[in-house]
Amino acid sequence: MPEVDTYGTVQPHTLIRQHMDYNHWYDRNKLLLKEIQRVQYVSCMNPTAGSFTINPRLQRHFSVIALSFPGPDALATIYTSILSQHLQNDGFTATIRKSCSTLVQLSLALHLCVASTFLPTAVKFHYIFNLRDLSNIFQGILFSTGDCLKTPLDLLKIYLHESNRVYRDKLVEEQDFQVFDKLQADTVKKFFEDMEESLEKTRKMNLYCHFARSLGEAKYMAVESWSSLRKSLLEVLDSYNEVNATLNLVLFEDAMAHICRINRILESPRGNALLVGVGGSGKQSLTRLAAFISNLEIFQITLRKGYGITDLKSDLALLYIKAGVKNIGTVLLMTDAQVADERFLVLVNDLLASGEIPDLFPDDEVENIIGSVRPEVRSSGLMDTRENCWKFFIDRVRRQLKVALCFSPVGSKLRVRSRKFPALVNCTAIDWFHEWPREALESVSLRFLQEVDTIEPQVKESVSKFMAYIHTSVNQTSKEYLANERRYNYTTPKSFLEQIKLYQSLLGQRSKDLSSKMERLENGLQRLNSTSAQVDDLKAKLAAQEVELKQKNDDADKLIQVVGVETEKVSKEKAVADDEEEKVAAMAVVVCGKQKDCEEDLTKAEPALIAAQDALNTLNKNNLTELKSFGSPVAAVSNVTAAVMVLMSSGGKVPKDRSWKAAKLMMAKVDSFLDSLINFKKENIPEACLKTIQPYLQDPEFQPELIASKSNAAAGLCSWVLNIVKFYKVYCEVEPKRQALSKANAELAAAQGKLVTIKNKINHLNENLAKLTAKFEKATAEKLKCQQEAESTAHTISLANRLVGGLASENIRWADAIESFRKQERTLCGDVLLITAFISYLGYFTKRYRLQLMAETWRPYLSQLTVPIPVTPGLDPITMLTDDADIATWQNEGLPADRMSTENATILTSCQRWPLMVDPQLQGIKWIKNKYGDHLHVVRIGQRGYLDAIERALAQGDVVLIENLEENLDPVLGPLLGRETIKKGRYIKIGDKECEYNPGFRLILHTKLASPHYQPELQAQCTLINFTVTRDGLEDQLLADVVSMERPDLEELKSKLTKQQNGFKITLKTLEDNLLSRLSSASGNFLGDTELVENLETTKHTAADIVEKVKESKVTEAKINEAREHYRPAAARASLLYFIMNDLNKIHPMYQFSLKAFSVVFQKAVVKAEPDDDLKQRVSNLIDSITSSVFQYTTRGLFECDKLTYIAQLAFQILLRNKEIHPVELDFLLRYPVQPAETSPVEFLSNHSWGGIKSLCLMDEFRNLDRDIEGSAKRWKKFVESACPEKEKFPQEWKNKTSLQRLCIMRALRPDRMTYAVRDFVEEKLGSKYVIGRSLDFALSFEETGPTTPMFFILSPGVDPLKDVENHGKKLGFTFDNKNFHNVSLGQGQEVMAEQVLDLAAKKGHWVILQNIHLVARWLGTLEKLLEQQGEGSHENFRVFVSAEPSSTPEGHIIPQGILENSVKITNEPPTGMRANLHKALDNFNQDTLETCARESEFKSIVFALCYFHAVVAERRKFGPQGWNRSYPFNTGDLTISINVLFNYLEANPKVPYDDLRYLFGEIMYGGHITDHWDRHLCGTYLAEFIKPEMMEGDLCLAPGFPLPGNMDYNSYHQYIDDTLPVESPYLYGLHPNAEIGFLTETSENLFHTVLEMQPRDGGVSEGGGMTREEKVHTVLEEIIEKLPEEFNMAELLGKAEARTPYQVVAMQECERMNLLTQEIRHSLCELSLGLKGELTMTIDMENLQNSIFLDMVPETWTKRAYPSMSGLTLWFTDLLARIKELEAWTTDFVLPCAVWLTGFFNPQSFLTAIMQATARRNEWALDSMSLKCDVTKKNREDLTSPPREGAYVHGLYMEGACWNTQTGLIVDARLKELTPIMPVIFIRAIPMDKQENSNMYQCPVYKTRQRGPTYVWTFNLKTKEKPSKWTLAGVALLLQI
Repeated sequence: MPEVDTYGTVQPHTLIRQHMDYNHWYDRNKLLLKEIQRVQYVSCMNPTAGSFTINPRLQRHFSVIALSFPGPDALATIYTSILSQHLQNDGFTATIRKSCSTLVQLSLALHLCVASTFLPTAVKFHYIFNLRDLSNIFQGILFSTGDCLKTPLDLLKIYLHESNRVYRDKLVEEQDFQVFDKLQADTVKKFFEDMEESLEKTRKMNLYCHFARSLGEAKYMAVESWSSLRKSLLEVLDSYNEVNATLNLVLFEDAMAHICRINRILESPRGNALLVGVGGSGKQSLTRLAAFISNLEIFQITLRKGYGITDLKSDLALLYIKAGVKNIGTVLLMTDAQVADERFLVLVNDLLASGEIPDLFPDDEVENIIGSVRPEVRSSGLMDTRENCWKFFIDRVRRQLKVALCFSPVGSKLRVRSRKFPALVNCTAIDWFHEWPREALESVSLRFLQEVDTIEPQVKESVSKFMAYIHTSVNQTSKEYLANERRYNYTTPKSFLEQIKLYQSLLGQRSKDLSSKMERLENGLQRLNSTSAQVDDLKAKLAAQEVELKQKNDDADKLIQVVGVETEKVSKEKAVADDEEEKVAAMAVVVCGKQKDCEEDLTKAEPALIAAQDALNTLNKNNLTELKSFGSPVAAVSNVTAAVMVLMSSGGKVPKDRSWKAAKLMMAKVDSFLDSLINFKKENIPEACLKTIQPYLQDPEFQPELIASKSNAAAGLCSWVLNIVKFYKVYCEVEPKRQALSKANAELAAAQGKLVTIKNKINHLNENLAKLTAKFEKATAEKLKCQQEAESTAHTISLANRLVGGLASENIRWADAIESFRKQERTLCGDVLLITAFISYLGYFTKRYRLQLMAETWRPYLSQLTVPIPVTPGLDPITMLTDDADIATWQNEGLPADRMSTENATILTSCQRWPLMVDPQLQGIKWIKNKYGDHLHVVRIGQRGYLDAIERALAQGDVVLIENLEENLDPVLGPLLGRETIKKGRYIKIGDKECEYNPGFRLILHTKLASPHYQPELQAQCTLINFTVTRDGLEDQLLADVVSMERPDLEELKSKLTKQQNGFKITLKTLEDNLLSRLSSASGNFLGDTELVENLETTKHTAADIVEKVKESKVTEAKINEAREHYRPAAARASLLYFIMNDLNKIHPMYQFSLKAFSVVFQKAVVKAEPDDDLKQRVSNLIDSITSSVFQYTTRGLFECDKLTYIAQLAFQILLRNKEIHPVELDFLLRYPVQPAETSPVEFLSNHSWGGIKSLCLMDEFRNLDRDIEGSAKRWKKFVESACPEKEKFPQEWKNKTSLQRLCIMRALRPDRMTYAVRDFVEEKLGSKYVIGRSLDFALSFEETGPTTPMFFILSPGVDPLKDVENHGKKLGFTFDNKNFHNVSLGQGQEVMAEQVLDLAAKKGHWVILQNIHLVARWLGTLEKLLEQQGEGSHENFRVFVSAEPSSTPEGHIIPQGILENSVKITNEPPTGMRANLHKALDNFNQDTLETCARESEFKSIVFALCYFHAVVAERRKFGPQGWNRSYPFNTGDLTISINVLFNYLEANPKVPYDDLRYLFGEIMYGGHITDHWDRHLCGTYLAEFIKPEMMEGDLCLAPGFPLPGNMDYNSYHQYIDDTLPVESPYLYGLHPNAEIGFLTETSENLFHTVLEMQPRDGGVSEGGGMTREEKVHTVLEEIIEKLPEEFNMAELLGKAEARTPYQVVAMQECERMNLLTQEIRHSLCELSLGLKGELTMTIDMENLQNSIFLDMVPETWTKRAYPSMSGLTLWFTDLLARIKELEAWTTDFVLPCAVWLTGFFNPQSFLTAIMQATARRNEWALDSMSLKCDVTKKNREDLTSPPREGAYVHGLYMEGACWNTQTGLIVDARLKELTPIMPVIFIRAIPMDKQENSNMYQCPVYKTRQRGPTYVWTFNLKTKEKPSKWTLAGVALLLQI
């Protein structure tokens, strides 16, 4: 049912009713009446959920039919039918069918148990179990097939699985699981026998899924084992990763179970899932995988800038088309982050509930859809009407479009959503993701650790245990952190996985680093050791070399002589040889000529020879055989053979027979014939043959060409003959020449032979000589070499000595280092584990928690493990992660030098997740900007083009800093924050764009918020690092500031030194690295490598120099530090002040101060401090100046009520810091632990005070205080009851106690005086300037503003601070007329105007006032950015003045921190205390004002009296209702205008018109504000007392002890106030001191409570055991219902009261009212009781009622029907029962009681009127001329036995402000500390008005409660001797309740 609104209506119901009543609605846009006809309503409602209320005017239109929940029989029938029908299918055995009904009975029994055991509460709002759940169970069973269910046991198993899915997956906590498991097991045992074993098995593993057998085959089967499931899922994961962005999942059991659960939901018809778990639990990833298994596509909306409802609708429309028209299965996956607007859920709710989303498609689109599905509708056998088509479409959408919602249970968001959008819970299957149990954490980490080789296997288990312990211990500490520091730190499964990932990568990296470091050092050492060993060998070698060298010298000398002799021999022989050689050369020339000639002739014969050869080549066996076979060839052929025979004849014998026959014989053996031709001796043809052949040759036919036609062979032979003959002829010509040549050659050879002999001889000699020379050279070389070697050895020895000597220190250092590295290697896995934890989890904690976790939690656990993890004792994570050189570099870049900052920087540079810096003082961002310089891209979310800048940096691999984040990040950045890469890690999706991802990219996030609340999802993606400044860190920075101003020389030297030393550290490291790399890279025998050794020496020299310089600089630094230390107290004080100031936002969120602004104040204070030559005095002056400047700067922006808190905290902290007070005593003062159940032995102390004294006595300093007070009761009573005990001396030796100890005692004795006592304490300790509240001059505050520093006015009622701005503007020439002064009063639509004005003013240098910026909450973010941007580079005269009202609650606070902390804040609140108020009132005038009037003394006296009156009326507010019934905004305007009126009247009248003035002031100027009659009366009374003729006679006292001053000048009046005004007390206002006891006690309680809240917290919050919230509420609820009496039976009472006297009517009315109240109480409590039992859904009203009962407050719905009361619920209910009892007594017989308890009436006026009515009737007097007379008797109620004859006795009244003296029967001054004495019985009767006595009467108002004002009842006239005005001013009244 829809929500009931504030006015009790349900709007949709009202609209329906309107239609049912009138048949129409109004169209609000067109303002037309719309008649709607022919509509019938069928409605249904769930009477246990929603608002339960139906307006009777609507219900009357319906005939109501109650549908009760189906009975067990009906349910059994329904579900048996469903199940048995399914089991009829093939494949199911008969035994299974038989067990069907048993199973249904079991399921119904378990359903009833679950529904009655698990009831919805505020946290478990979704524990609603109805028929939907039962149906879901059977739906699951229907998935089964015959393969799945073989035996009844299988059926039971699948039922157990389905019931787990439906019921157990919804459960929230471990305890509920256990209860459910027990319920389930017990119920099963009732219906099935011998189930123990099976149940035990199913407990371990009972999981069904659609892919148990194989992925392709969808069968709902049991999973065989976790390992088989893991195998299947790993395959799925691989296939998924091939086509999608890589999912890196660890499939531990819990995760696999969730995949099966989600897949089961998605496979169910219309299955939608609500997955609840903190971010990082894996909801989305597992859904993606589960959807992939079911072949469903995943759709997620892609948020981009400005994505809204219309975008969502268009996305949903596309999904509808995809699912409904294209029939593609899709999952809409939606997370918390994607609900950018809660209205998105309206659409999702509709989609889940009915599938119909109104106005999703335009009409034409609807037609298209219907057209598209029409054919399918027809084919399914339905009519294709529009309705059917649309229904078909929607049904298919609901079947194919699944919704998976991934929501977080953190906070109340989910609960509120489920109430507003019920379908989120009703129409989804819930799968609750729990915090991973310790076992899951251990198994996951162990699984990952299996991949790590560097850890011993037995240690792995310990490491996994420790990792899980780290995670859980951080969760525990986070709770403590939230309770103590109000900071939210979350861990999620994702952060755990990130920790493991970091551990793996760090471990790999570290072990690699260690190995390489060790390797380098070992190399270095090895080289050094080998060097020293080699030196000794070298020396021996050198001695041997020297002996050898001498021998070699002698040998060489001998050789020189032998070589000389041999050389001479050789030169002689050489001369002979030269001579011979010349001769031979001449002969050779001649021979050469001849040879040339011969060769030329021979060349000519060559062609013939070649031709002959060619001719022979043409012959072969075949053609010769052919030739041979001719019978008788032609002559030409036979001639050829004949010619051949001639040539071939041996020895010149030419054969005769040259016939063919002979020729044939010759050719008989072809081969040998051919050979003879080839080997023919062509150079030697006999003459005879030549002759004989001639005739043949001359034959013209003897030509090869001609013969060829006859025979080829013959042609070849012919050619050969011709050419051979030709050759021979040439040869014969050459022959003589050749012979001559050979002769010449023979001579030449002889000559040459001779020459050779001579040469050989020379050669022999030369060889000998060469041998000798070589021998000599070798000897010389050896001598040289030996000499060189000796020198080299000597040199090497000296180098080696230098090297060994030089590196002696390194030798030791490196050996130690290696040893320590070895140790490190052994403890590496433990050390890295600790530093991983340090990086992963400690970043957001403050110092204390970091230490606590590291030293007190984790380390001890390490030592308790059974297999201990080796770890370095006392390991400092920083040294593991970085070194001095890095830290030095960071500090040079501007990182503060304290430990926390170093840790933060280390985490920032080492973490793998993006760092998110929480940096309210902007110190971290300053360092980051310096560190990365120009390579850093700084962007802000929402600034123009920021996404483009990120995209560019992403591709280039740059560093991006997103600054000034709010608590919610742009969801577009989700994938970037989670580093969700796609396409094998190359891209990241931002919005709808794929951006290239460079692994070098780094993102740094930054927020200025001091304690932001980031969602767990974001905290899992980032490493939060708390850069909030620390006290020590700030002290060091401020010390640097103060010294740089006081001693710039020192500071400059110091910073130079620091930089130099940091430089030295860096250089030393570089040198050492170089040294090692040189040593390790030096090859083989490096001792001869002079360059290397020299380089090493240079390095050593440099290092030695540096060490020397470092020593020097250490000395200098020590001197500087000593000089600087003198100034430390000033810096320490400033740091302390900053932190006190910074903590003020715990009191009120408006109090935001930036470190930047503080630094400016600090520097100005240093400049302002009194100079002094004595350093000690100068530092003291500095401290004083800094303290008072910061005090002024801070208090200027504080509300009056918080100023004392601030100065108290200031004083306590300063004194604690100086060790001037004891922390234990301060703790007592603030906490005030009272010993319970103590009874006070003295009447002047209450039991509560005595309990305080008793606990004080437990301290040594206060021992026996209780005895002293009892022993000297009189003296202590006098002390305790004095008006201002804080000014008095303590009795006995207690007066000698320290101021704080006296405060502690005072806290017990007079808590109401503590505010004064604390003020005096501060004045004593710090000086009076800290307690006098004089307002600051606006001009001074204005000096602190600038273009970047706006002025912020925190508005208070009755004060207009902007007047000051206007006045100051006039002085400086900024006015509206000059058009350089702009005033924008913000409200709807004024934002644009303000932006334009700001732009203009920033450029031109104007002033801008922005009033009431709290009215434009949405625009404030823009304003913050505007002020920041315009502050930079704007005109120097540009100023902004902002005003806003503070919010009444921290939740309502909306002003951005950036605006507040950068501005000069000013509260223009009326000051507190008479002195401050009086000064402030006078401050509105000056000497000139006093001198304006001609009648100076009257004017001055009345002005002063008016100032006093103004101070009184303003300050009287603090006394609460006793001061003013209502609060009024009296302001300085009232005073200034009254003074103007006074001036005019005095100038115009000869006499002072006192009456006129009093009327004008009291009824108009001040009275204009007043709305309450009694307040107006009070105001008039004051004026009557202060402004009267006696004032001029000098005897008028404005207050006891404060006479009106005479005629003085302006400054003297101020002086007079300081000198004469008595101490602050209620007497100054005409009130009794009791008046302030209540409010002072409350104020001081608040003061101490707030100061205690601001103390640095140390203790953890103890978790008190006991009842849960629900149990406590239930107990109270039962008690109230039990004690609440029955209602009054009004019919019966009417019968009794026949006379209907006025008294009876009053009684009847009271009973009616009481009935209404008790009905409401009973009804609301019964409803809540049902809600707590789970029979009704919890509504907001129920929750409010539950909260009220829990907090002991009266619920609002009851107070509306009840009487005014200020009590808590317990007292209120007791009072209610007393009232009912009183009424019951009265209505038994309607006789007026003896004494009427006036308090017991709802409407006491009616009873008092009834008294007058009864008298008027009896005496027949006119009612309007009567009044009541009150006589206060001396009796108590018990003394009365019967009512009076007329009128009535009333009792139960209390007097406040005075007391009643029973003896004298008069009002007298109250007794101290008796705040509301009870009155005796009062006799009230009616008399005519004219008989009423008015003299000596005080008209005393009667009120129902101390709240006064609206609870006014009557006025009673009470006797007084004093003037009635005294009681009026004292606020005396009668109260019916206290």
